[in-house]
Amino acid sequence: MAIFLRRAFSYRNVLLLHSSGSFYGRNIWHLISFSNGVFNPEGSPTRVFSLPALDLICESRRGFAKGRKSKDDSAGNTVEVLPDMGPTIKVTATSQMEAAISALSGELSKLRTGRASSGMLDHIIVETGGVKLPLNQMAVVSVMDSKTLSINPFDPTALKHLESAIVSSPLGLNPKVDGERLIAVIPPLTKEHIQAVCKVVTKSCEDARQSIRRARQKGMDTIKKLYSTYPKDDLKRMEKEVDELTKKFIKTAEDLCKAKEKEITS
Repeated sequence: MAIFLRRAFSYRNVLLLHSSGSFYGRNIWHLISFSNGVFNPEGSPTRVFSLPALDLICESRRGFAKGRKSKDDSAGNTVEVLPDMGPTIKVTATSQMEAAISALSGELSKLRTGRASSGMLDHIIVETGGVKLPLNQMAVVSVMDSKTLSINPFDPTALKHLESAIVSSPLGLNPKVDGERLIAVIPPLTKEHIQAVCKVVTKSCEDARQSIRRARQKGMDTIKKLYSTYPKDDLKRMEKEVDELTKKFIKTAEDLCKAKEKEITS
């Protein structure tokens, strides 16, 4: 009991009661006296405190001691800022769709048409000295006219290797040695060859569409995972942006294939 009273009757609370001057009485629980702030249970009291005063002191002491914010208060003051995932999803989808267009362009460049093109030999791999390299890293290919290509090797000693690689390719070319270079004449396309090449173009275009749609689906799957944390309006905007990218790149793929078919049939 003495320990409890020491804790309850702090000098600060006693001064508070002293200034109020409202706690005098005869019906008391204990008589307590203070002399110069020192607790004296057996001394003559100069002021007495009733039990309600003790309750007030305990409540006051408790209020000063706890002085903490509740969990609700701290939670109400916390604002969670979500990162904007739109640009990240858009950049990722764009990168994958651009890769599909790049692969399509590479496939179309391998197809022989009735016109000479400096890039039509780029995919040919030449082996020399036990090393395999693309032809465009070993020679400069230039267009002499609409039906003739000139192949000028960086190293003249690799001329025979270049000739062998071109003959072995599926392009159907038969280059001739002209000094330190090769001359390749583009033969005219037969009707059967034109039809076969157009089928390859159609298949390549469909493959590119599928790759672009897969990139779209990956973006949409990422957006769906955010529905529990992000506002619905923001997610709808992201989905719309991914759909617009998909339409844009599919149109690009179709335009490339149409241009190639026109080149083949003209």
